[in-house]
Amino acid sequence: MKVATWNVNSVRTRLTHITDWLTANPVDVLCLQETKVVDESFPRDAFETIGYHLCVSGQKSYNGVAIASRTPLQSVSCGFGPVVGTEVVGDLDEQKRVITGVLGDVRIVNLYVPNGSSIGSEKYAYKLRWFSMLKQYLQTFLAESANLLVCGDFNVALEDKDIYNPKGKDTHIMSSPQERAALQENVLDLGLADAFRKFTEAGGYFSWWDYRAGSFQRNRGWRIDHHYLSLPLYERATACEIDTTPREWDRPSDHTPVVVDLA
Repeated sequence: MKVATWNVNSVRTRLTHITDWLTANPVDVLCLQETKVVDESFPRDAFETIGYHLCVSGQKSYNGVAIASRTPLQSVSCGFGPVVGTEVVGDLDEQKRVITGVLGDVRIVNLYVPNGSSIGSEKYAYKLRWFSMLKQYLQTFLAESANLLVCGDFNVALEDKDIYNPKGKDTHIMSSPQERAALQENVLDLGLADAFRKFTEAGGYFSWWDYRAGSFQRNRGWRIDHHYLSLPLYERATACEIDTTPREWDRPSDHTPVVVDLA
């Protein structure tokens, strides 16, 4: 099974990129983030024409997640609420950032973690609170199944080698100690492991590059798009690669796909 994650920064703007990539790379599942479109306006036909089924959870102009799969997913739900209870979740489902479904024996969770804007801001506090809810959400699935794949745009570079230049990281959004601790405590400490790091410990591999200052051409990027696997799936992983090709195209997303292979 091949599963890809890709923050496309508007599914309608990047539609040709996505369908071209899927045609050349017919993965079993593509998890999309930042789709920026309400469900009724999602461009379903383009995906269905090339053989993909869709589950979507979107909002106008911001956020939004979707899963495209060659085989229809089972047990699909959107948001934290259906899993942990709406009374517990509060306002954390107002932004469309969570979608999940089951393919075969694998529970796939697709996330678009809040950026946080700036350290100490209200959005930063929201991000840390969102991570805490994520822990409860993932624990529920781990209690039901050993095979859990959690992927998406995490908006956190966990290690210094995940940033082209980690100088000043402690005061930079996406790399502050609190954000790294939140990712560690609420995801990895549950027993999930970074699929990419199974195959390389080297730095210099990134999945996001700022549009400014020729960042992509200079490889001044961050690795913030991840696949986290429960132990049985981690053992089944045979490859995890970052495909930088779409970032070279005209008017690309600032992110690029990350693909994991499971035996």
